[in-house]
Amino acid sequence: MSDRTLLMPESASDLTPGDIDLLMLNLEASRHVHTRAHFYSWTQGLLQGLIQHEALVCTLRTGAACGVVVEALSTRLPDSSVLSAPLVSDIALVPRLVDAWKARHYLPFVLPARCVAGSGRGELAFELDHIGASQLALHGCHDSQGDATSFFVFACQEGVLAARELGLLGLIGPFLHEAWVRVLMNTACAGRRDAAASPAGHAVITLREREILRWIYLGKSNSEIGQILSISPLTVKNHVQKVLHKLDVVNRAQAVGKALAAHLIHE
Repeated sequence: MSDRTLLMPESASDLTPGDIDLLMLNLEASRHVHTRAHFYSWTQGLLQGLIQHEALVCTLRTGAACGVVVEALSTRLPDSSVLSAPLVSDIALVPRLVDAWKARHYLPFVLPARCVAGSGRGELAFELDHIGASQLALHGCHDSQGDATSFFVFACQEGVLAARELGLLGLIGPFLHEAWVRVLMNTACAGRRDAAASPAGHAVITLREREILRWIYLGKSNSEIGQILSISPLTVKNHVQKVLHKLDVVNRAQAVGKALAAHLIHE
């Protein structure tokens, strides 16, 4: 990692009253995040006022065999997985970033995007350049042993990140962690409930498919659903086709009607 980094100041005393008000709004909003749609709306909406970013990559250490969950969110890309996939395939990259964070005493810091998108990471470098992200703000949360439990990467344009943004990131970081963990826990619990409640002889409607059914019910197009869920319109279309097949219907209106009757979504 490059030594050309920007560190957070030791205090947030330079924050303006406006910064404090916006921070409090974000803290309150984080408490109401329970689903991926909530998390997307918050991080790509109100949170932009604190830290203006082109994309956000979230990682979480788990006890599962895979070891880590990685997800990306962005309004600038039709499929944000192009940012998370390189971090999954390059198993050494996230640990390197975490080590750099530890070396800086667990304080938020900034790296030039080229430092983590160099040789062998062409796809990541291309996508960061495509959305105009030349700087990365990095921060996370750790356990009592000093091991990272979550880690967040904000991809930002040149000149966006300064001491103010890093000070705010240090304050919002624990709430970002709690909101995302809550989303993943709720997602896992809902998936287990759906599997247990699925009638015998019927295909299981997954949590993702229920999310998409809900947005169809609310009148969203495939493109709009893709932006909300941070997936491509083509991926949404594939999910819709699977739902139509599982519900044995021929169009979206019939799918919504059958889903309402089966309590897969609620009015």
